[in-house]
Amino acid sequence: MDEFQIRLPATPTYFHKPTSALNSHRGAVVRPEGCKWLNYEGEVAIVIGRTARTIAPDEAGEYIAGYTVANDYGLHDFRDTDAGSMLRVKGSDTLCPLGPGLVTDWDFRSKRLRTYVNGEVVQDGSTDEMTWDMHYLVADIARTITLYPGDVLLSGTPANSRPVRPGDVVEVEVEGLGRLPNHIVTGPIPVRAAVGAQPTESEEVLSTALGGDWEFRGIRPPRRWAARRG
Repeated sequence: MDEFQIRLPATPTYFHKPTSALNSHRGAVVRPEGCKWLNYEGEVAIVIGRTARTIAPDEAGEYIAGYTVANDYGLHDFRDTDAGSMLRVKGSDTLCPLGPGLVTDWDFRSKRLRTYVNGEVVQDGSTDEMTWDMHYLVADIARTITLYPGDVLLSGTPANSRPVRPGDVVEVEVEGLGRLPNHIVTGPIPVRAAVGAQPTESEEVLSTALGGDWEFRGIRPPRRWAARRG
């Protein structure tokens, strides 16, 4: 949240990624034709092992099957057209790779998380920096939504999410969980032009994708942006 100069809410907020967003270890992540602003977010994935509803945080570990590495990609070209749901931003096909495998009995405390783009470290953080830990997140969402075996929750990401392009290789490494590599590809088909909201380069899109121009956060008044190519 420091990256965007906004304050965290008092409690966690959530969005949904459909199962069609799931992707694999070494899978191809698709940036649709006509889109430019695809950002990585290295995260830990919490995999549910038992049906959970109305549980306490100190019980949550009993309902977790294990953990794996995730990359919570965001297609920010749709950032200003999906309001708060972020369905297309976060839920488009292939945007949730998981892997390399499920690790049981992993202690999430004091673990390092790093994201690499083409071999260069671009995110570097610790799970101890999380405002809400893994058990709290499971207990919180299970207050109103029943969690079933195989459900996956993502835990949050360090600062410095930036756009990637076709040809880039993005890897997320979590201490004790392994390393998840994926490569970015284009297409194969463009977003259909005659139906629904189209990709944009509004200030909201650019300020989120580029992480540093805070027009919508009261730092400076809006201004026109020159088009940038991805």
